[in-house]
Amino acid sequence: MKTRDRIIHSALALFNEQGEPNVTTNHIAADLGISPGNLYYHFRNKEEIIHSIFDQYALDLSMGFQPEVPAESDEQRLLAYLDATFQLMWRYRFFYANLPDILSRDAELQNKYLEAQQALKANLFAMLSRFRETGWLDMDDEALQSLCSTLKLVASSWIFYQSAQSPQAKVTPVVIYQGVLQILKMVSPMTTDKGRAVVSGLIGHYREQMESTKAASDSA
Repeated sequence: MKTRDRIIHSALALFNEQGEPNVTTNHIAADLGISPGNLYYHFRNKEEIIHSIFDQYALDLSMGFQPEVPAESDEQRLLAYLDATFQLMWRYRFFYANLPDILSRDAELQNKYLEAQQALKANLFAMLSRFRETGWLDMDDEALQSLCSTLKLVASSWIFYQSAQSPQAKVTPVVIYQGVLQILKMVSPMTTDKGRAVVSGLIGHYREQMESTKAASDSA
């Protein structure tokens, strides 16, 4: 792995473990066993590192929510979208946990974030339109747009909300699974009978995943 990539990888891990405000470029350099000067050769400051992490996040966001993601069935396609939601929230949890503060410090990053969210909204609308065609949803375009906005709101604010409820609590995979389940439970009443059966099965799947993860954590 190139030094630049190692810096990004280390910074992401440290931001997730310790919280972005608590990590400096010196901490990142020390974690890698390189000099601060070596780090500054690749990045002028911590903000540039955050930008590089965000660029990767935006790419993952775009790839994970392509309307025509390959799948054997619409059920598998929906499962892939939900798995992508879980993976993004977990991998970039520092960003979700401290989103307002990070964006308020950097106008350029704020613009990048808004562009990524606009692209996500378009992909979500295309995805939900497909599920409407399968008979899982019975909504007009205006209602679908509103649902898109609500789904984005819950996904982007879930970790921040949980952190605010318990400031000393650590964000774990179980917390992320709870967020995915919250999304499914919120959508369920809006589905048709056919769609509700699919959502019910997914709720059972993610509840199993959550309980399994919790049990493994408790026994460790």
